[in-house]
Amino acid sequence: MRLDRLSRALRSKEDAYRPSLPSPPEVGPFRRDNWRSALRGPWLSSMLSLALLVLLAVVTVTGFLSHAAYDPRLGDNATSPLVKDLYFFSWPTRPAWLYAFTQGLHVVAGLALIPVLLAKLWAVIPKLYERPAVASISHGLERVSLAVLVGGALFEVGTGVINIQYWYTGLGFNFTPVHYAVALVFVAALVLHVLLKLPAMFAAFAEDGFLRPLKEGRAATRAPAPDRSLSVSTDPAEPTISRRGMLGAVGLGALTLAGLTAGQSLVGGYLRGTALLAPRGRSYGRGPNDFQVNTTARAAGITTSTTDGGWRLAVRGRRELSFSRDELRGFPLATEDLPIACVEGWSTLETWTGVRLTDLARMSGALDAEELVVQSLQRGSPYARVSLSPGKFRDPRALLALRVNGADLSPDHGYPARIIVPALPGVHNTKWVASLTFRTA
Repeated sequence: MRLDRLSRALRSKEDAYRPSLPSPPEVGPFRRDNWRSALRGPWLSSMLSLALLVLLAVVTVTGFLSHAAYDPRLGDNATSPLVKDLYFFSWPTRPAWLYAFTQGLHVVAGLALIPVLLAKLWAVIPKLYERPAVASISHGLERVSLAVLVGGALFEVGTGVINIQYWYTGLGFNFTPVHYAVALVFVAALVLHVLLKLPAMFAAFAEDGFLRPLKEGRAATRAPAPDRSLSVSTDPAEPTISRRGMLGAVGLGALTLAGLTAGQSLVGGYLRGTALLAPRGRSYGRGPNDFQVNTTARAAGITTSTTDGGWRLAVRGRRELSFSRDELRGFPLATEDLPIACVEGWSTLETWTGVRLTDLARMSGALDAEELVVQSLQRGSPYARVSLSPGKFRDPRALLALRVNGADLSPDHGYPARIIVPALPGVHNTKWVASLTFRTA
């Protein structure tokens, strides 16, 4: 009885702020009996919304953490000047696998939500044809937030999949800043939509029970009362599957997509071969340089004429220094087992050998520097010039790497020298380093 009273109270409160259900014209998709599934209704929509909300929370948090790892407050690292001050902490370098984990989780959760998102759109598609389109201010806000939410979700998921596959042909824009900017708008719309729809979700669970519909098989599955929502059919067909069965199928699809990517970063080892949706997440052979690479030397315009005998590293601090590769190899070298992880979600653990960045800072008289600017020989890339915070270049494991897995770096992996810093995004582990500038106050 208490549950019934709570349900009536919640529905009464919702009705007080919401206009009566508009009557769509009896034409094509606007006809309520055009959508005949008996499964659609407030409970199914609410359950899918809850699953989406959990996955979106994971994707959103890990996405913003990914941007924090770029040190957006330094130099040109921020995707936009507008977001420089959104981050109030410096990304740590411990544990070394932190970025690999957070970005891997971002990609895995993002792919896992695709079946849930499609199921949610299917569950509420009749509401897209509501007429009048705007019946009140609150109804209009709900409709606008829904349009931005659906459009933003489809855009973020679509461009995210393109990014994972490293297929940018015809995209027409730089993925990272656009993906991030749309994410900001999407999150704002999501917060508004959640606030508007929470009463309806609570009412659905109060009236139908949180888990009770899951106990019903196909024979017991019935459409809700038509007056509960425009998504409910007025002429429901016999169900071919129960709500329990549908949610199970959606969950299986989500787990399958997650499983086909998790091997690239969250699991690793022998399961890398199962990462069929992560083309750079699998093994590339047994040689010391046979591991993942996004941008090849050829694609970056790097030739032997720029990296062979004439190459010298410029190191600038309070003193300006210049070193050949042979001179660098004559310094005390350190060897560290460190992962390299990229925004696409893949990661790999390799053994790197090179000069500690702290040693180079000390030699230039700038160990107290507030920023390290790394310039690559590569041209035309937004990541040819990046800035590292003191916490990153002062980490004793941060290297100007000359070798990997006991062999010289290959041209594709950054020969003659590259940056390797624990927990740093792959694009900031700059390849083909031309200069290091330690900036002091």
